[in-house]
Amino acid sequence: MTTRVSVIGSGNAGLTAAYHFSLIGAKVCLYGSKGFDQPLFDIEQHGGIEALASHNNVPLSFSGFQPIDKTTRDISEAVKYSDILVLPIPSFAQEPLFLEMLPHLRNGQIIMLMPGNYGSLVLNKIKNNSGYQDLDITFVDAISIPWATRIVNPAKIAILGMKEFLPVAAFPSKRTDFAIEKLQPVMPLPLTALTNVISAGLENINFGGHPLLTTLNMGLLENYDGKFNYYKDCCSVSTAKAAAAMEKERVKVGSALGLDLQSELDSMNSLYAMNCDSVYEINRTSETHGKLNSAPDSAQSRYITEDAAYLLVPCFEFAQLTNVDAPIVTSCLHIDNAYNDTDYFKQGRTLEKMGLNGMSIKEINEFVA
Repeated sequence: MTTRVSVIGSGNAGLTAAYHFSLIGAKVCLYGSKGFDQPLFDIEQHGGIEALASHNNVPLSFSGFQPIDKTTRDISEAVKYSDILVLPIPSFAQEPLFLEMLPHLRNGQIIMLMPGNYGSLVLNKIKNNSGYQDLDITFVDAISIPWATRIVNPAKIAILGMKEFLPVAAFPSKRTDFAIEKLQPVMPLPLTALTNVISAGLENINFGGHPLLTTLNMGLLENYDGKFNYYKDCCSVSTAKAAAAMEKERVKVGSALGLDLQSELDSMNSLYAMNCDSVYEINRTSETHGKLNSAPDSAQSRYITEDAAYLLVPCFEFAQLTNVDAPIVTSCLHIDNAYNDTDYFKQGRTLEKMGLNGMSIKEINEFVA
């Protein structure tokens, strides 16, 4: 029996998910919000999605053409289509989209967030506070999306590479093995189990690679319009030292929460089948990241608006809870606040928004188990 899956979101990752899930034999319904649905018009006009074999003389992966079983701008239709709902969307879009989905959800469905960034906890709180306490949904947080990918032309994508595997955790964590069993048939790479959704948030590899390096290089990024390779050119010997200091803070926070987090170096080596001695070396030599000859060009980049707000803020909050000093995380957030005239400490993904406010470490671990 063919597995059906609904992909909620029609950006770079959404189109790539719809293409790749179809490529491995799944039936896909792709949803795009009205006003943000130009990619759906393009797909409907072209009859499907094409993954290019090369772009700008760069060789690409998983090339081919795939028709998509259904495209829709009706969220109820997308939710009805399948028991597997995959949301490869920015973290700030998780809550408004979930509120649209909520009246149409049914018991037994799985909602997979790519990346999760603690979204399972936020959406669970919204579900319960909206009068749907009895709705039995399994939430799944992935540490990231599987691909490095871009939409480069109407209905055409460039898949620069894919991770070797994708770590995930379900909420509650006792359902992780069940969720992986259900999701694996539509996934183009192996899913591996993490301890819980908190570890999934702290293990997101964008934590070290995006917000701090972007913050430290903002003059370069803005003055040169991001027209260079972010990973090679923003990671220097000195910025790598600062990133390593922030990495120690992340690991200490995890340890204080009872989590044995993998180092960024080990994660990157295993996810991208590399054997580097430092994160600096990975950034300078990664074949996949070397193809991305672009970079953020302002402080409004998602490398700050998403990764600082939805990765650094939770780490800061957990550091406060566990009495772990996190000066680099804290300083990065203060600078990002100044860049964007905001207060990520309040606007970001806080313990209160995750439904964890007032809990002890023991109570949090029991809650997510």
